[in-house]
Amino acid sequence: MRFVEQLPHETEVEDHVTIPMADGVRLSARIWRPVLPDGEPVPAVVEYIPYRKNDLTSTRDAIHHPYIAGHGYACVRVDLRGTGESEGVLLDEYLEQEQRDAEEVLAWVAAQPWCDGNTGMMGISWGAFAALQTAARRPPSLKAIVIASFTDNRYADDMHYLGGAMLSDNLAEAGTMFAYATCPPDPEVVGERWRDMWRERLEAARPWVLEWLRHPHRDAYWQHASLSEDYAQLQCPVLASSGWADGYSNAVTRLLAGVDVPRKGLIGPWSHKLPHLGEPGPAIGYLQEVVKWWDHWLKGVDNGVMEGPMLRTWMQESVPPSTSYEERPGRWVAEPSWPSPQIKEVVHPLRGATIVTADEEEALPRGRTRTVQSPLSVGQFAGKWASYNAPPDLPYDQREEDGGSLVFETEPLAERVEILGSPSVDLEVSASAPVAQVTARISDVAPDGRATRVTYGVLNLTHRESDEHPEPLEPGRRYRARITLNGVAQAFPPGHRVRLSLSTSYWPLVWPAPEPALLTVHEDGAALTLPVRPTEEPDGMPQASFGEPEGCRPPPVTRLTEPEQAWNVSRSLVDYHSALDIVKDRGRQRYEDNGIEVGLRACERYTSVADDFASLSGRSAWTMTFSRPGWDVRVETSTVLTSSADTFTVDATLDGYEDGRRVFSRTWNETVPRNLA
Repeated sequence: MRFVEQLPHETEVEDHVTIPMADGVRLSARIWRPVLPDGEPVPAVVEYIPYRKNDLTSTRDAIHHPYIAGHGYACVRVDLRGTGESEGVLLDEYLEQEQRDAEEVLAWVAAQPWCDGNTGMMGISWGAFAALQTAARRPPSLKAIVIASFTDNRYADDMHYLGGAMLSDNLAEAGTMFAYATCPPDPEVVGERWRDMWRERLEAARPWVLEWLRHPHRDAYWQHASLSEDYAQLQCPVLASSGWADGYSNAVTRLLAGVDVPRKGLIGPWSHKLPHLGEPGPAIGYLQEVVKWWDHWLKGVDNGVMEGPMLRTWMQESVPPSTSYEERPGRWVAEPSWPSPQIKEVVHPLRGATIVTADEEEALPRGRTRTVQSPLSVGQFAGKWASYNAPPDLPYDQREEDGGSLVFETEPLAERVEILGSPSVDLEVSASAPVAQVTARISDVAPDGRATRVTYGVLNLTHRESDEHPEPLEPGRRYRARITLNGVAQAFPPGHRVRLSLSTSYWPLVWPAPEPALLTVHEDGAALTLPVRPTEEPDGMPQASFGEPEGCRPPPVTRLTEPEQAWNVSRSLVDYHSALDIVKDRGRQRYEDNGIEVGLRACERYTSVADDFASLSGRSAWTMTFSRPGWDVRVETSTVLTSSADTFTVDATLDGYEDGRRVFSRTWNETVPRNLA
């Protein structure tokens, strides 16, 4: 990244500004503003998240907020109620209270003498959720949004349930927020009342995973704040982005197709990162794009921002399997609209172990069946639902996974094939149990046999007709089902094969069904549909269309202890115990602009024994420390999830320490019915 030292305007910053809410709670904000003659008012851009502006996001914030402010905007970075130095408590994600607070924040900002009354919202992940959800409520000052790594469907396209099957990130994300929602405010900012504020957070805390487990179907809990319920709610322009290695890439194209507002989409090769910090690379000059967007929609500058294609995306070239990449080779391609008239849905019947063409199908026998009942080991090399690229968390070589799967593949390709969009698999299946899963994976198989996963999809077969009203299977009965895989842009070179793999488990990325199930796949009607982008189509955009990544230089941070990253798969051939252990330890760091020292260590562990579905266990444990001379606090959390055929069980602990002495402790032990999950 190139750090910009000179911007159109000098900026000034207020580190702690309180914004009053109607119920008396005050939210904490940091505000960057351009220095203009006579205090000329400017549009304002708000980022609204729970991740602690005073320390944990301060480095990232300092890269882009001063940059945008230096181009003539007031940037307002707000900590949600109950986080950072904001008062109150945070009880769950995306509650009605959170969105009401956001509306009040925008109204307050628009009324300040330094704001001209026009506002925008931006952010990644929670910040993007907040922007989209707030925009759907149509606050009068909000004129446009910029969102990255978001979803419009909280049930089916977030960290919770995929195709009606529960993701293990349901546990991991709950563990993350169990820690973040119980951290103390900074005494240097809020004064001596910091203990009372911290105590209030600790007393109100609960493992959010309990609430998420109580809603295994797409009910009103998930429908709230999901734009997909009514796309017409969004009435302001949106610039939407994500990455193919992220868990949120589907939302970009779905939003482009669903809303009727000025919109642009951008999908790179990135993990869960902002595009100017994108990993795997190439990162792009995203902040230049953002400023151009704000200039048009908040200042009325006629800069042609809506010219050109609706969607720009990175067409990924074939690569060997790896759990991380510094760069993904490829090129930018563009589509004038979405759905694109250039994309052709090509149907490939599945016959025997082969993916064939529609013409070849006629000469092949019909009526055959194949069966699969996967071991729990299938999925140990699946990587994370949403890659963060630290520790390395992308899927590894799929050959071992394929050993426990039903595999279909093409003959070696005679010519290059490019796909752009969401593949799908149509099946006619019967199962031996009332609840069963099927995971479909597409891999790029090189001539030497190495298999790189390209995309995947999951379906809890009880959700084959509806996420709102799932129905158990009648063992032995044949059902039609469609599995929609995650969208992707991928090139398959000549000589490579396209492989489709079907498995009945994908643990620990997906929490398995209540019991093992034998799945019978009936060939008649079984097909893989690929969204093919003809290679003779023009790319639609110049390859130098994005500038170099740039931003402002963040304040110094001193590393006090070394970080640790681990992703270890282990198996015992004595007692058949298997485990996946993940460690993400940022090490201890001192933020030199305010002197606060912070440590963060997160550990996940997923275990099972042989193919015993009653042995499954997941654990998310966090330790977060905050200190400076005269102040030393620590929060420790642990959430353990286990299951039986009928229930989930959550065992959780929360401990708070001051000066090494435990000052708070609470435990939970609760069960939740599985209800077809």
